[in-house]
Amino acid sequence: MISLRQLKYFVEIVDAGSYTRAAEHLFIAQSALSRQMKELETDMQVSLLQRDSRHIELTEAGQLFYERSKRILEDIEDAIVQAHQVGKGEQGRIRVLHSSSVTLSAAMGDIFSRLLTQFPGVSLDFSRAPSEHQALDIDEGRADFGMVRLPILRQLPNIQVKKVFSEKLVVALSKDHRFADRGTIGIAELRDELFVSVPHKDRGGLSYLVAALCMRHDFFPKASRATSRKASLLNLIEANLGIAIVPESMQEIAPAGIRFLQLPAQDAQSDVAVIYRRDAAPMVAAFISAFLRLMPHAEQA
Repeated sequence: MISLRQLKYFVEIVDAGSYTRAAEHLFIAQSALSRQMKELETDMQVSLLQRDSRHIELTEAGQLFYERSKRILEDIEDAIVQAHQVGKGEQGRIRVLHSSSVTLSAAMGDIFSRLLTQFPGVSLDFSRAPSEHQALDIDEGRADFGMVRLPILRQLPNIQVKKVFSEKLVVALSKDHRFADRGTIGIAELRDELFVSVPHKDRGGLSYLVAALCMRHDFFPKASRATSRKASLLNLIEANLGIAIVPESMQEIAPAGIRFLQLPAQDAQSDVAVIYRRDAAPMVAAFISAFLRLMPHAEQA
């Protein structure tokens, strides 16, 4: 019966280029290494190595066996690592929710890519959900953590909220809009505009924040006859069916026919947070802690 030890010895001999160097790397006597290789070839009934006093050379059968043996040893090493991760709760699927206004930007994608390198046993399943709904989904076990835009109106005792960054708000409008050539605009100037996204009385998030900004200037956003959620509303804006106040990051996914105007500083901030269960599973908790460490302005767990 061929042993894993023999496979390891055989691969080490080939990689080292000689029995002498392989024996040194393996911390065994050269005679013991030679004996193991002879037993391997006898059991397989095939010659794997051609050797003389100065060097070794693989036979055709030896080349094939070397490639397969190396792959087997790598697979076993991966299996050991994965078993270790499972034992420590470091392997599995994490279900991530994000609101339509929290885009998976290039910067955010880079962070998740780094996290997947750091957690090789983890896979991520992304889904979109309104900020206000995410807390209940996570609390009832349908998701593991979410990225929301504050404020969140529904407060659940088992849900932890951690702010991760602030983002500028901008006004999105069609290139054909009468304000399209301007660089900045004030909230009060939007009083007579039609908004393609309006707040729902039971939801927090961006639309609630936008409504609060407008009411600070003594008006409530007028609803366009065509409204939509955050990602698809950009298409309505491009068609000049209305305007919206959106996070600056949405410029990355905006169609070419949209212009973005800056808002005054006091009206131009929106906060993004992560939410998760206080009693999250060890793997999820470790992943979220690592996520927060990669966000320079995040509140730490």
